[in-house]
Amino acid sequence: MAIIKAFKGFRPRKELAKLIASRPYDVLSSEEARVEAGDNKYSYYHVIKSEIDFPEDVDHYSAAVYNKAKDTLEQWIADGTLKQDPVPCIYIYAQTMWGKTQYGIMACASVKDYLDNVIRKHELTRFEKEIDRKTHIRVTNFNCEPVFFAFRDHAEINDIINNTISDLPEYDFVSADDIRHQLWVIDNPDSVGRIEAIFRDEVPFTYVADGHHRTAAAAHVGEERKKSNPEHSGNEEYNYFMAVHFPASQLTIIDYNRLVTDLNGYTANEFIEKISLSFDVSLKGREEYKPTRLHEFSMYIEDKWYAMMAKPGTFNDNDPIGSLDVTVLSKTILEPVLDIKDLRQSKRIDFVGGIRGLGELKKRVDSGEMAAAFALYPVSMEQLMNIADSGNIMPPKTTWFEPKLRSGLVLHCLE
Repeated sequence: MAIIKAFKGFRPRKELAKLIASRPYDVLSSEEARVEAGDNKYSYYHVIKSEIDFPEDVDHYSAAVYNKAKDTLEQWIADGTLKQDPVPCIYIYAQTMWGKTQYGIMACASVKDYLDNVIRKHELTRFEKEIDRKTHIRVTNFNCEPVFFAFRDHAEINDIINNTISDLPEYDFVSADDIRHQLWVIDNPDSVGRIEAIFRDEVPFTYVADGHHRTAAAAHVGEERKKSNPEHSGNEEYNYFMAVHFPASQLTIIDYNRLVTDLNGYTANEFIEKISLSFDVSLKGREEYKPTRLHEFSMYIEDKWYAMMAKPGTFNDNDPIGSLDVTVLSKTILEPVLDIKDLRQSKRIDFVGGIRGLGELKKRVDSGEMAAAFALYPVSMEQLMNIADSGNIMPPKTTWFEPKLRSGLVLHCLE
C-alpha cells in the first residue's frame, strides 16, 4: 500500500505566492526563464533555474549555479519570504484550466515505495537529467518542486477534498497563462492522520504522471543519505519527497503529436498509397482535422488534412503497449515506411504537445521545415496505469499533462 506523509512545508507569504510561483524547471529554456523572470526578484526561476542570475554563457551545471540556488533559498528563509509551517500539514492544491478543476493532495511520498515499485512508472529517465536534479537536491537540501502523481479514485478522499475546499484557500491567484491556482492547508492532526491512513490501508499504488526525473532524483538522494547515516531510523525527512497526488479521473492527458522532416524519398502521393495498406485514408481538405477516437489519426501534408483510421490487425487492444496509438504509428509508418526506428535519437522526427494546437503542426509543415505531421488521439489515464501495472514502459513522448504544477508554493526540506 502507498505511504504518504504530512510535512512542515516552507511556503511564501500570502501576498508573494503569485510572484514566486513558476512553471516547472523542464518546460522552458534558460532563455525563456530569463525573460519570464524579468525584474521580478521573487521569481522561483532564481531557485530552479538559477543560471539566469549569471551571464548567458555560464555552465548551467557548474557548482556556482547550484550554490546560487541554495543562497537564494537561504536568503528567502532568513528574511521571511518563505516561512515553515509549525506543524506537519497536508495541502490541497487545485488547478483550473479550460473550465475544469483538478484537486490534488500534496504530501510526501516514500523513497521506499519508489524503490519497491509501489510508486509505478511508465517512462525511462535520462542519466544526465537525473544527475542535474540530484545535484540540485543535494546542494539546496530541499525538494524544491513537487512531482505529479495519480491514484485510482477513492470515495472518502474525494469527500475529504470537498469538505476542505468549502473553506477559503490560503492562496488563490491566476497565473499569466490564465490558469487558476488555489492551495488549502490541512493542519488538523485528525484529518491529517485519516488521509495518511486511507493511503496506507486502501490505496495500493500511486503512479508517476509527470516528473519521472525529479522523482528518480529525489528517491536516489534519499537512498544515498540512508546509506551514509549509520544511525538511520527510517523516520528522517530524507526518506520522503514532495508529490501532488491527483485522483486519476480528474486528470487530462493531451495529445503528443509527431512531425517528420522528410518522406524517405517518396512523393506525397506515393507515401499516401504506401500507408493506405495499414489505414483507411480519407481527404478532409484544408480545415484542421483532429482525431476523435482511439486508433484514428490525422495527417497534414502538402496543404491538406487527412483522416487515417487504423485497420484491424495494426493494433492489439489486449496488449497495454500494442493498444497505444504511438505504437501503431511507429509500427506501421515510422519504422517500415520512413525508416525512423529510434525515436530518442533520430533527428528526422520532432514532437509537439497538443497544448500548442494543430496550427503549430500546420505552420511547421507549411514553412518547409517538416514534410508531414501526424496528430494522435490522447492516451487515457487507464492506459497509462495499465502499462505501469504491467511493468512496461511507454514509448518516448507519449503523454502530455496540462495544466503543469506550479513550483514554489510549497517546499520540502530534507532535514
